[in-house]
Amino acid sequence: MTKHALSMQDAILKLQEYWAGVGCMVMQPLNAEVGAGTANPSTALRVLGPEPWKVAYVEPSVRPDDSRYGLNPNRLQTHHQFQVILKPEPGNPQELYLKSLEAIGVDLHAHDVRFVEDNWASPALGAWGLGWEVWLDGMEITQFTYFQQLGGLNLSPIPVEITYGLERILMALQGVDHFKDIEYSDGVSYGEIFGQSEYEMSRYYLDDADIETSRALFDAYALEARRLVENRLPVPAYSFALKCSHAFNILDARGAVSTTERTKAFSLMRNLVRDCARLWVEIRDELDHPLGVAQAPEALSRADAPTVSPDAAPADVLFEIGLEELPASEVPAITVTVRELLTTAFASTRLAFDDLRVDSTPRRVVVRISGVPAVESELEHVARGPRWTAAFDEAGAPTNALNGFLRKNGAAVEEIVEVDVNGVRHVAVTRTLPGRPVTEVLSTVFEQVVGGLRADKNIRWSDPELSYARPIRWLLALWGTVEIPLAVSQVTSARTTRVLRTSEPPVREVTSLEDFDSILRDEHIILDRDARRGLIVDAAEKLAASVGGTIDIEGDAGLIDEITDLVEAPGPLLGSFSAEYLEVPSSVLTTVMKKHQRYLPIWVDGALSNSFIIVANGPFDEAVVRGGNENVLRARFEDAKFFWRADLEKTPEQFRLMLDKLLVEDRLGSFLDRSRRIEALASEFAEIADLDAEAATVVRSAGAVAKFDLASQLVIEFSGLAGTMAKEYAARAGYDEATSTALEEMERPRFSGAALPETVPGAVLSLADRFDLLTGLTTVGISSTGSSDPFGIRRIAGGIIAVLRSRPELGISIAEGISHAASGLAVQGLEVSDAVRAAVLDVLGKRYSQQLTSEGHEIAVVRAALPLVDSPSAADHAIEAIESWLGSENFTAEFEALLRVVNITPADVAGEIADGGSAEDAAFAAEVRRFDDALAGSAGIDTFLTALRDLAPHIDRFFGEVRVLDDDPQVRRARLGLLGVIAGHARTQADWAELKPLVP
Repeated sequence: MTKHALSMQDAILKLQEYWAGVGCMVMQPLNAEVGAGTANPSTALRVLGPEPWKVAYVEPSVRPDDSRYGLNPNRLQTHHQFQVILKPEPGNPQELYLKSLEAIGVDLHAHDVRFVEDNWASPALGAWGLGWEVWLDGMEITQFTYFQQLGGLNLSPIPVEITYGLERILMALQGVDHFKDIEYSDGVSYGEIFGQSEYEMSRYYLDDADIETSRALFDAYALEARRLVENRLPVPAYSFALKCSHAFNILDARGAVSTTERTKAFSLMRNLVRDCARLWVEIRDELDHPLGVAQAPEALSRADAPTVSPDAAPADVLFEIGLEELPASEVPAITVTVRELLTTAFASTRLAFDDLRVDSTPRRVVVRISGVPAVESELEHVARGPRWTAAFDEAGAPTNALNGFLRKNGAAVEEIVEVDVNGVRHVAVTRTLPGRPVTEVLSTVFEQVVGGLRADKNIRWSDPELSYARPIRWLLALWGTVEIPLAVSQVTSARTTRVLRTSEPPVREVTSLEDFDSILRDEHIILDRDARRGLIVDAAEKLAASVGGTIDIEGDAGLIDEITDLVEAPGPLLGSFSAEYLEVPSSVLTTVMKKHQRYLPIWVDGALSNSFIIVANGPFDEAVVRGGNENVLRARFEDAKFFWRADLEKTPEQFRLMLDKLLVEDRLGSFLDRSRRIEALASEFAEIADLDAEAATVVRSAGAVAKFDLASQLVIEFSGLAGTMAKEYAARAGYDEATSTALEEMERPRFSGAALPETVPGAVLSLADRFDLLTGLTTVGISSTGSSDPFGIRRIAGGIIAVLRSRPELGISIAEGISHAASGLAVQGLEVSDAVRAAVLDVLGKRYSQQLTSEGHEIAVVRAALPLVDSPSAADHAIEAIESWLGSENFTAEFEALLRVVNITPADVAGEIADGGSAEDAAFAAEVRRFDDALAGSAGIDTFLTALRDLAPHIDRFFGEVRVLDDDPQVRRARLGLLGVIAGHARTQADWAELKPLVP
């Protein structure tokens, strides 16, 4: 144990004392099993409604599925949370939380404490919120959430929930590697108190719990909860809903919940909590809110702007928006958003400037504007009045119309001038509109920017008007040394910025842009994203070289970008782990390092080394932060090794049968159902593609265990390893390399632009997987809408298009893919209507268009080729041919001749080359016959365009010599028949009308 570290008992007492000191009531745990402190009525019910509520309590959190018999150093079936609710959120919850860490002995100057995006949701509670997981030297120690909804009800006022993981915090503070070694009180260990119960309850949850008894309890608890709701007793009703949830968790840990049962159970529990929540709100309203009603804060007013001399020299402008830590993805996004908002806002002003720059970090977005004058430029404005003839009467005196115009514009008759408007004389007056002071203009512009901020996911906090990815906490605006006053709802500007929270003092006064830059420079805060990234890469390369290794700058580019946007004062350092963990596949270890910890792996001679790069934030004690991160990674690797070894005890065939317990979607069945559909569909695709015997055998062999690794513990824990572990486990189970590789390639492409299957069997399985899922999801009414695409419809469709484009030799069309997938779903009782088939085709067409336009092709050309999208590779070739044609010498003449034919010929006219008619008809018929003969069979677009080149002059001559729509029906029919031959061929090649915007 680390010297002077608190015992767990003392840490709990310190937290209770601290939060009581800031106004929280200290409550006791619930006398029932709950999976988290959130489920305690002191949170789940009390966050509802308008009453204020501040509370803190310890909650033993029971999670049967985390049972490990007390063997895993970090996983317990019962762990302890310290739960804090602040309702409404006080405006400085992060600062209050950090002080609580200091109260239990966390040295914020030595440790790396960070707020890392984690968006929380509990489907069973109908609850969600946005916030962070708080890291202490890489270990998640707290969930910090701005609650937005519970029981399906929007929350107002907004509460903040702070959930400490006590065992994790105490392990870090005491420097122990296993929860059993935590000192609970003086001389007594955690294991001595809870070790026996961990083992016995794990035995119960995993091995001995009677399934039928648990089922009966689940049903009885649900029934009683429903009865109590009907009797308008929300508190006991909710307590039975919690008992119902725990009974379900026991059944789940025992592996006794089927996919259908899981869906029904979650729906039942969600509805029970929803009804309890609504009833609680009703009852509290009837009781007239005994705890009172939290008053909504009012918007604040802007301070008066200081006077600026209009003759003052131009100055540089600083504008800073300070926030609580943004999600990494929003850091570059806010730069773009603010620049766009500024451009729009400045467009409505007359304020000039030389240059504008926007930079961002997780806690701030900073705008620099150079060369800004003291006032806007003047504007000469001509106000137009009535017509001259209506402005004066016969005696030449001003009319009422003119007098009204003059009063409106504060002008005299002597100031009137004459203007001509479309040949009509009008009276007018000229006015010079003076420019507004720079402070007034910038106040308006900057307030518009702050009020206009929006992200992909926005939250509400205590502010009555603002909504953004994370709360906006401070504003700073200066013109030279002059403060620009701002007020946006509850946020007002001051002549201060905030630096690192561990700095002394954390709030600094700013006199100018130069002073601001100096302050940030002294704090090692790097605003320039490229510079921040460059520092990280340079330092990481040097650290890796110090152990004889390298980092994968290109392969880990996305991770490096994310790390760049998680810190504003980066501090890279070297860590290491025991080489014994290298027995676990490197793909597993790097997934843990990169996805969960944002570490950069180090490679030596192409192999993973036991060293890695940590990037902390701000000043810290290197030994403390390195040791903490190494401990975290060791614990993560212990979990991975546990899962790895457990998974090796099962065969792919055994895993596949376990897929029955994993739900795709209620109507689409389990993953075992889906695996079987993929198996059948892949075999059908293999026949269409006429694969050789060896490739067909691989498809059948891999299809027979398709998706099996989704049931493995490693993939359940690390979903990004799907496919990777299939290849690993299949190879270890004796499958040949081709089959193991196909199982991995079935998951490709994993995202847009990612690697495609490299083998034919892999491509066939990839298509079978995606056609089944896309057709199935569309059949049950799931689609992508706007920015919402929870099932990855666009990604699935993009994968189909990418694979078909890369593998034209397969000869699998989109229509065939949809049709065969529909047949597989029909076996399961799902009928795929014509409307659904059309919807799937539409999604695929849109994904095709998106891919081609993102590659730089003109949208008009892509749209012209869309009729061929049933074979994306054929559409690709059509685009290539059209683009070549566009650059040809006679494109315009040939295109106009073709479009004239297509436009005049109705789609239902059958092409026919009839004998007889005039000499002109006969001559043109001969040319059309040559054209038709050239396109005999299945001629492609190249042949069509070559034949069109010869025919185009004859088309022009024909239209010039005859009247196609002749009054004689027989003549008209014959001439349209000739044009119908041309139009018929043309319409099978492209939608030519789409090319009109490209004609010079």
